[in-house]
Amino acid sequence: MTSSKPIRNVVFDMGGVLMNFDGPYFASLFTQTPEDARLLNDALFGTTMWSLLDSGTISHETMRRYAEHHLPERLHASLHECILHWPEHSAPIEATNDLAIRLHNEGYGIYLLSNASTRIMEQLGHAPALPHLDGYLVSAMERLMKPDPAVYQLLCTRYDLDPAECLFVDDNLDNCVGAEVAGMRSFHFTREPGHDAEALEACVRELS
Repeated sequence: MTSSKPIRNVVFDMGGVLMNFDGPYFASLFTQTPEDARLLNDALFGTTMWSLLDSGTISHETMRRYAEHHLPERLHASLHECILHWPEHSAPIEATNDLAIRLHNEGYGIYLLSNASTRIMEQLGHAPALPHLDGYLVSAMERLMKPDPAVYQLLCTRYDLDPAECLFVDDNLDNCVGAEVAGMRSFHFTREPGHDAEALEACVRELS
């Protein structure tokens, strides 16, 4: 049953919502050919081990060693540079940052819930919305990941939020479903017409 309570809080995902995350692009910055970029992306960003890093299950050192094992030695230096510096190339999605700041200034609670590693601030630090966040929760720090309803519930418990008064925004539909199971409403953000920042703002206004 859909809640009739007005929305008072908007909970944003990071990658794909507030910040760009594009593994193939990042890999291309540290390699010389498209084939090498593909190899680097597949060994680092494109493996299930990346999710284990975000879950806090493995360390960055383990991630590096795994990726090295799946790359020719000639690409190890590129791998190391990519691991160190890819967050610098994660650009803010300006429209959603602008919206988050505007909503915060209007009195909405603005929060972040991200599946990300313990190095999240190296990426999130570029987000204009960061100083305006009322709180955040990161999967690797909690050993909980979206779409587990427990991670949304933990956010609400930690910041004394009523899930029925929260709108969750994510580019992953499964994560949106997880939020709904936890009692929130959700918006599937894809940057396509009808699922972009303009549509998100219209959704917030309609539910407030």
